[in-house]
Amino acid sequence: MDDRKFRNAMGKFATGVTVITTEVNGEIHGMTANAFMSVSLDPKLVMISIGEKAQMLDRIKNSKTFAVNILSAEQQELSMLFAGQVKEKREISFGRLGGVPVVDGAIAQVACEVANEHVEGDHTLFIGRVIDIQLDEKEPLVFYNGQYRTLVPKEALTNK
Repeated sequence: MDDRKFRNAMGKFATGVTVITTEVNGEIHGMTANAFMSVSLDPKLVMISIGEKAQMLDRIKNSKTFAVNILSAEQQELSMLFAGQVKEKREISFGRLGGVPVVDGAIAQVACEVANEHVEGDHTLFIGRVIDIQLDEKEPLVFYNGQYRTLVPKEALTNK
């Protein structure tokens, strides 16, 4: 099966956009990811998927903690920065949640301790035990078919 066809098929699934953050030796690291899902309510578990070539892989293995920052519609540039699409250095504001660095302004911040990890193909799936959550009421940043999107208000659909 062709890799491009597989990627295009996966791109047909609309997702939110997250920045995964962690800290190693006092230095904060982040990467943009949309491979995130909730796993369990009791106990509260989430999962992220990190590629074997990503620098973040060893960082999370070392820190044993990470945060999932679900970005708002106003944070597209931040997503591009952590994805390496914006090369200029920018000052980024981080907060703390459960001792884990989080991105200020995200609509949800989920701080986790690594509960388990599974190598599957060319990715490692980290299962995180949720230790704290912070919420904000804003519109999410959406990713679909290789492009950033925003949600259309329900009223806009019913008034057509």
